[in-house]
Amino acid sequence: MAKKQANEKKLFVLDTNVLMHDPSSLFRFEEHDIYLPMVTLEELDNNKKGITEVARNARQASRYLEEIVATSGFDLEQGCPLGIRGNQHVSGSLFMQASALPYELPILAGSKADNQILGVVLALRKMYADRQVILVSKDINIRIKARALSIPAEDYFNDKVLEDSELLYTGMQELPENFWEKHSKNMESWQDAGRMFYRISGPMCPDFLVNQFVFYGYDKPFEAIVRSIEGKTAVLEIIKDYTQAKHNVWGITARNREQNFALNLLMDPEIDFVTLLGQAGTGKTLLTLASALTQTLDKKIYSEIIMTRVTVPVGEDIGFLPGTEEEKMAPWMGALEDNLDVLNKSDEDAGEWGRAATQDLIRTRIKIKSLNFMRGRTFLHKFLIIDEAQNLTPKQMKTLITRAGPGTKVVCLGNIAQIDTPYLTEGSSGLTYVVDRFKGWSHNGHITLTRGERSRLADFAADVL
Repeated sequence: MAKKQANEKKLFVLDTNVLMHDPSSLFRFEEHDIYLPMVTLEELDNNKKGITEVARNARQASRYLEEIVATSGFDLEQGCPLGIRGNQHVSGSLFMQASALPYELPILAGSKADNQILGVVLALRKMYADRQVILVSKDINIRIKARALSIPAEDYFNDKVLEDSELLYTGMQELPENFWEKHSKNMESWQDAGRMFYRISGPMCPDFLVNQFVFYGYDKPFEAIVRSIEGKTAVLEIIKDYTQAKHNVWGITARNREQNFALNLLMDPEIDFVTLLGQAGTGKTLLTLASALTQTLDKKIYSEIIMTRVTVPVGEDIGFLPGTEEEKMAPWMGALEDNLDVLNKSDEDAGEWGRAATQDLIRTRIKIKSLNFMRGRTFLHKFLIIDEAQNLTPKQMKTLITRAGPGTKVVCLGNIAQIDTPYLTEGSSGLTYVVDRFKGWSHNGHITLTRGERSRLADFAADVL
């Protein structure tokens, strides 16, 4: 009997927020069955209007449901096969509530949607006593209520890239003290266009990733970036030292190892996509703006800088804002203004008039755009900065990155410990998603900044609060 139950299909009851978070969740349960209470369909209908991401997802979920039902006739009691649209690996069925189910929840008041869903799950557990009936919801409160009623409840995990954000790729690796003993045999070195390269072989090489930074902190310190890997052989390039004043970027020098690595990625024209993670005060925005201004105004690699950010308020919303798109975005762009002040003061020789002229020039080259109007756009030869990227869903992130045309560099900045978007976690954030998916691509670079460089007060607050 135990063996039969282990092979039994589970019955997952989906809450509305799962479908509105990821419409394709209908095809993510493999051999198991899905049950949708009538109140879930009602809530989908109530949320379908508008241009928000949630409304779009509600409409897409409804389209999927119609397709599933249409391809299998209309016997909803018997279930509709979920294996449509090339999802042949899905062998489960979709069941919808076609009749009223008897249930009583005396400890829960009223006819709230959540309580109705819990009632449906309880009724199904009595009907299918030999099956596992599990509620799946992104809402923590309904899961707590479910456990109080002894109903199995789970979060929807399929969109999670990582269970533990500590395991996220950092973009760098420290080499052990005995590294050269194991890797210096048959080592080659050469120079090309003023850059120094080493070809090394050894047991650590297959574990390296392209554009990952490696550093050796013992006798004769060494910092390099991995340029290519073939089997047990890797080519390393010595990085440029941006901690030196002579290599400053728009008057800014790197204050620590991670900032130096970040500037190497930001200033490399061969790297099209950069992700910088780090808590407040690690220098993400300042380094990015400094390298963007240098490459736009001095080197003229890019025609202009486009800056955008996710407008999720930390406190109460301040209502509708007057003015153009750029003026409406201005209150959200305090970080940009603060960093431009720092960059403007870095030129000590220019004098007051010179700095004012530079500031006007900078303002003509920096455009502030809202995420709401990104669909259908293509950016050519632009330096696109996406700030607060941890608040984007994987789907929104895809929408933004695919805007990049030829010659455009995209830089995503964020701190996955500060997520303000409902239902997003460190594991399912769009920023975590792209860091994990892009690692090892030859035109991508990532670095996790760890040391705060704002002030002793900010550093202490970040540690103790």
